Amino acid sequence: MRGRDAKHIPLALLASLFGGGKGSHALDEATWQAVMGLPLFDGLDAAERKRLHELATQLLADKAFSGAGGIEVDDGMATAIAAFAALPVLNIGYEGYEGWREIVVYPGEFIYEGEHMDEDGIVHHVRDVRSGEAMQGGPMVLSWEDVEHSGQGEGFNVVIHEFAHKLDMMNGDANGRPPLHTGMIPEDWARDFQAAYDDLCRRVDINGATVIDPYATESPAEFFAVLSEYFFEVPDLLQQAYPAVYEQLVRFYRQNPRARLH
Repeated sequence: MRGRDAKHIPLALLASLFGGGKGSHALDEATWQAVMGLPLFDGLDAAERKRLHELATQLLADKAFSGAGGIEVDDGMATAIAAFAALPVLNIGYEGYEGWREIVVYPGEFIYEGEHMDEDGIVHHVRDVRSGEAMQGGPMVLSWEDVEHSGQGEGFNVVIHEFAHKLDMMNGDANGRPPLHTGMIPEDWARDFQAAYDDLCRRVDINGATVIDPYATESPAEFFAVLSEYFFEVPDLLQQAYPAVYEQLVRFYRQNPRARLH
């Protein structure tokens, strides 16, 4: 995470957002064309760009965008977020984004307070600075400054990260094991992700050099979300680091960004 001035999120505000209605932001074509020029979208053909446009438009109609911390979300900002969010579901459909309503946008990183259950079932109170947060059945919170840093082909995309969490939550709490498509083998997914997760944790523990953001070692859920960022933003790097995980993500997202870029 980047260290910036943080805005505090009162828990009462977040709770109130669960009941928010759907939004009325329209897709801003000028912003759309600008975002489509980012490295993230290189290699998409005309049919894929058309489908991406349709998915982004669907998201804008389905979600309410709310500004917080003194920011007002305009059509251009909502369009940029929708463009990034549409890419992971380009070939798997919008259904994974249904069942929640609100996207809250802060100017920069914010302080999140809440509870976290560790792998031993112990609940901890947490208070930390975040650039994004996805809540089970509830709103998503994004730092606009971090959205603006996304899509550059550098391995960072806060929108893809948080929407990956939402896909992971389709079958319960985020745990790095989203519902898999027919033909995918859960045991293979678990084996490949666990081996890569253990390897990265080992490298971080010995203070070794890692090409993957160490934040991915926070939990299997964060590992899946961070590697989803790398899958779309820097597919060559992910394929070289963890080829088995890359192939699992090819099957899950039904895309091959590495092939698209070559």
